[in-house]
Parts: sequence; C-alpha cells; structure tokens
Amino acid sequence: SQALPAARRAFQRLSDGSGRLRVPLVFLTNAGNCLRSAKARELSQALGLQVSPEQVILSHSPLQLFSRFHQRCMLVAGQGPVEENAHALGFKHVVTIEALRKAYPLLDMVDLSRRPKELPPPTTGFPTIEGVILFGEPVRWETSLQLITDVLLSNGNPGAELQDVPYPHLPILACNMDLLWMAEAKMPRFGHGTFLLCLENIYKKVTGRELKYEALIGKPSPVTYRYAQFLIQQQAEKQGWKAPIRRLYAVGDNPMSDVYGANLYNSYLKSAQQNQVQAGVKRSPQAASPQTEVYLELRNDCNNSVESCESILVCTGVYRHSGDVPKKTEPHTVEAVFHGHRDFCFDPSLVEASYIVQDVDDAVQLAFKKENWS
Repeated sequence: SQALPAARRAFQRLSDGSGRLRVPLVFLTNAGNCLRSAKARELSQALGLQVSPEQVILSHSPLQLFSRFHQRCMLVAGQGPVEENAHALGFKHVVTIEALRKAYPLLDMVDLSRRPKELPPPTTGFPTIEGVILFGEPVRWETSLQLITDVLLSNGNPGAELQDVPYPHLPILACNMDLLWMAEAKMPRFGHGTFLLCLENIYKKVTGRELKYEALIGKPSPVTYRYAQFLIQQQAEKQGWKAPIRRLYAVGDNPMSDVYGANLYNSYLKSAQQNQVQAGVKRSPQAASPQTEVYLELRNDCNNSVESCESILVCTGVYRHSGDVPKKTEPHTVEAVFHGHRDFCFDPSLVEASYIVQDVDDAVQLAFKKENWS
C-alpha cells in the first residue's frame, strides 16, 4: 500500500515536469478485485503522476477479447466489484456466488451458522449457468469451492439431482495464476493460484478427470503480454513516436509470474520471427488454445515490430537476493520448487531473468542505458 522510494524515483525519470509519462508503459498486475479506474487512481496518488486506466492491465482485462462468452450466463467468483468488472468487460448476464447461495441455500453447508434453520421452498426461475469466470481468490473458499463444483457437476443447474457427470464440463475462464504473492508479512501469502489448485484437486478427486480451462490469463500467460504490447504500441502512436518499438522491458519481483511470463512471451516473439512452433506451454487442451492463438497472431502480423521482451527481476518483493546483486542471472536464481500453474511446463530457463537489479529505479536506468537514452 506504500510506494517504495525507488519507485517514486523511477517514475520521476519516466515522466515529464508536469507528471505525464513520456515513455509508453503499462502497469501489469495480477490483482483483479478492483476496477481499472480505481487502480489507476491508486497508482497516480502513490507515485505522484498521471496514470490513465488504459495504462493499467488487471488480471482480467484481456477478457474483453473473449466476446464469444459475452452473451452467456456466467457465474462469477472472487471479491470486490465482480459484477461491475464483468459488465465492464462485456459480459451481459452474470450470477455471483452470493446470489447462487441465496437461490440454493442448501448447498453451502460448511459454516453451521449459515445453514438454513428450516427447509426452504424449491427454487424456481433461476437461470441455467453456461460458464464460470474466476476473477481472483474469494473470501469464503469453502463456499466458492462447493458451489463452483456443484455448477460443474450439474451442467449449470446446481439444484438438480446428480446424474451422469458431464465432460467436458462448462467453460472456465480463470484470471491470475499466482500461487503466492508478497505483502507486508515476512512470508509470501496465498494467491489465486492456490485457490485454483484446490479446485483442480477437488474436481479430480470427485470425478477422476482433469479440470480444464477455456482460458488462463494474467501473468505469465502470453495472452496478457500480447495485450500489454498492443496497449504500449497504442500509447507510442498517441505520443507521436516515429520509430517502431523493437524491445519491451518487463520489470517484476516474482520469478514465477513476472520473469516466466516475460521470457515465455520473448520465446513467442522469437518463434514467430522464425516461423516455428514454440515450446513452454504443455500440449494440453486447457492451455493450448488461447496461447496458440497468440503465437499464430504474432506470426501472421506483418506489422509487428517488437523483436524481444527482456525480463528484469527486482529484489524488493517475492524474490530476495542474498549478497551482491549480479548484472546477469546466475544458475542459483532457478527455483527448486515449481510454483507455476499445472498447465505451464517447468522450463528452468524461463525463470532465469535477463537481468537482476536491486529495485525498479535500477531497472529503469538499465533500460535507458541499453536504449542509449539520457
């Protein structure tokens, strides 16, 4: 909640005298429990500059591109303004976990104090759910895990008796795969990736089958980085930049989301240039579709000028470096335990940052030096 002193210095370098950013950039966060406009205001106040909502990418922002689901009745899970976020992204018909719980009060049975005291009348007229959006970690995990599983097992009619389990199940769009994230506590906290891990394992234990995702977005998904590139190029055009953007610099503190995501996208850029199929994502139905679309889009985009995405790891968050900060990543930075999502391969090279620096101000100075900017 407090801006690091180095962050304020970094953005002084990136902005002009009136507080406007003079370099195209986006704030790429796996947070999703707020509106883009609210996050932009928060960043503006913390950093003392003008950040527009178009410069903020929340974990769910790329869902704007998934128009084929916008007319379906979607169950939305998470916290914060989930309905408002869904409507802002283009979804017309949404049902919250709380609305589903109220419609079917016999489903949520873990908390004894919330169980109905009398048998409620049968529910009538409740819409059939046609898909699920997982915006972020919910507050009552047991309620969300139970009700989402009920919806998947009943094909969108959780009040019905259990028949044959439908498979493939209803489409699931999941945002933010971070297993852990760093806050003020000394140790990392559970992220939405931990909730997804619970849901996947419960579904598999109950049905004997793998939970599948129609899309996994947020860092480290290539869908999110492609969207970030699109917004950066839009900004460059608005700012009157004549030369095409060749290199992106991705700065972050989490090897498994920030570094892995930047390196994976870099491999997509390189493969698209060489017209090759790239590795890094498991060949499975749940991961292949949206990521493959990104690769094909890049390969077929004749106007794509971006050649690389450099990853810069900072030591002020999840990753803490012991000793002097090296300029180039050494093998010891590779995580021994894979904290990434089930549907992404563990490739040790993808968690090795192009550069390790102390903080974001050092990262900005490094990018300036590599671009020969004063």
